[in-house]
Amino acid sequence: MVKKKVLIPADEVDLTTVKYQYDQIVAPHITGAVLGLFVTMAEAPVIGPLIISYLRKQNNMVELLKNTVIPESPMYKPEFPPQEMEQDVTVIEETGSPEDRVAEALKCLPEYDPAGCWDDDLETSFRYWQIRDFSYAYRARLATPSMVAEKIISFLEEFDNANPTTPLLVSCDAEDIRKQAAASTQRFEEGNPISVLDGIFMAIKDDIDCYPHPTKGGTTWFHEVRPVKKDAVSVSRLRSCGVILIGKANMHEFGLGTTGNNANYGTTRNPHAHDRYTGGSSSGPAALVASGLCSASLGTDGGGSIRIPSSLCGVVGLKTTYGRTDMRGSLCGSGTVEISGPMASSVEDVMLVYAAILGSSPADRISLKPSPPCLPNLRSEARLSTVGSLRLGKYTEWFNDVYSPEISQKCEDALNWLSETYNCQTVEITIPELNEMRTAHVVSIGSEGLCSLNPYCEEGRGSKLTYDTRTNLALFRSLSATDYIAAQQIRRRMMNYHMQAFKKADVIVTPTTGMTAPLIPASALKSGETNLVVSGYLMRFIVGANLLGLPAISIPIGYDKQGLPIGLQLIGRPWSEATLLRLASVIEVSYGITKKKPALYFDILNQ
Repeated sequence: MVKKKVLIPADEVDLTTVKYQYDQIVAPHITGAVLGLFVTMAEAPVIGPLIISYLRKQNNMVELLKNTVIPESPMYKPEFPPQEMEQDVTVIEETGSPEDRVAEALKCLPEYDPAGCWDDDLETSFRYWQIRDFSYAYRARLATPSMVAEKIISFLEEFDNANPTTPLLVSCDAEDIRKQAAASTQRFEEGNPISVLDGIFMAIKDDIDCYPHPTKGGTTWFHEVRPVKKDAVSVSRLRSCGVILIGKANMHEFGLGTTGNNANYGTTRNPHAHDRYTGGSSSGPAALVASGLCSASLGTDGGGSIRIPSSLCGVVGLKTTYGRTDMRGSLCGSGTVEISGPMASSVEDVMLVYAAILGSSPADRISLKPSPPCLPNLRSEARLSTVGSLRLGKYTEWFNDVYSPEISQKCEDALNWLSETYNCQTVEITIPELNEMRTAHVVSIGSEGLCSLNPYCEEGRGSKLTYDTRTNLALFRSLSATDYIAAQQIRRRMMNYHMQAFKKADVIVTPTTGMTAPLIPASALKSGETNLVVSGYLMRFIVGANLLGLPAISIPIGYDKQGLPIGLQLIGRPWSEATLLRLASVIEVSYGITKKKPALYFDILNQ
């Protein structure tokens, strides 16, 4: 007889007695032909369920989901308690035009100093070209969008013809880029640019609609069953600001992976090290920004898919509060853990793109009752005192649970600097049941993903998916309705624990990932791989923001001994994007990191 486990209500848990649970993932690392054999066995009628059942038991999923009495009622999507207004912010009208919101965001930024960037020698003092650099170059007639377009098209062709080919884009139309750029060039010649984003080149992840490009989700076939008829809401908002959309960026198939491996189109390589993964699933968007080809890109984040590749590629990635951006027109629009958000080389560029795309859907405005969107006033002298008043929450044992101690040490150094420079107070917090939270996230995102894919798998298209996607789907098919409900009960418990942490802290601080960019096994390029231990390290600090819908940002804070980027993650209260952007901006501008030019970098404005 199985002995049941009974949990006490979350609000009765004595946090002083909680002991940190080290994550012990039990799963094989398989690549190449062996992976194909494993998938065949996992999908077989009799042996498959036995294999999946064994893996579930070894990872305590059965004990938690089947044999545990959880007292909380289910939370089927994030439910946020009322939040106080953030300090020293500009409130943005989310129902207004994207152009007006971008104009308001521009007013929040420090004055632009062209001499501070155009006189730099990038060979000795590397910096990325930012959105306002391009805008200045266009207005000063130093360049035109059409000139930049030709360079980008040339670089993309050069990159695609390299050996091995590792496409950054899976759909690109050079003539469409030229057409958009010509229209932008004409607006600048007439003195009527739409916004500071006019003429800015951006890529869109391949699970977000960008007409007339197909949306494949990293597959070879999904566009055949779901034709694109118009832009996603977020893409439409960018287009209305004059953004030039260069195409659809490569990704891990259906977002069901953390490395960015894609056997269909080729695996995007990390611009800092050709033999390393970018992280996923927004692999192409991160690499395009890190390599200098785009000022910004649009990704999605259901399990760290913006923050993981941003950290591994040394760029900034913002996951907004669930419901802050409108997901209509994306493959994950009906899920409860995923958002669309910006990736860029700087916090100010993330802020400008965020201003353009923000705005809840009509349904979310009713159900979530979002606080008014705000942006930090980075021109105000009060911004420093506002940062100094922040309490930074650190769960030390969790913070230090990384593959390489270099990561936690670099992040610790950043916290110490904030304390010494701005008198930020670091407070110790405790978040119980982190392993249970990871299981609840897997069940939630897996069940929701399978629900959307199952009709196509049932008609035989599942065999066209990559091996690692099919491995994940085999696990998801083993989940039951009671598993899903138990996961949602855990979701409510975790919301309770996080809200208790936010009574002590304004921001929860962790490394973004538990390891830097992992090596790409040669045998994984053709057939993919499954490596849940690596995924565990990459997702160690990530999933709470997805399961609970909290905003989070990854900001580069240094490099390991191999020159691979390290990211610091800031997790905020619901709707507190302005606080995260302010703190991230202070770290970026004042911490004094010497940025390294990636091994793969295209200098768009100089070459």
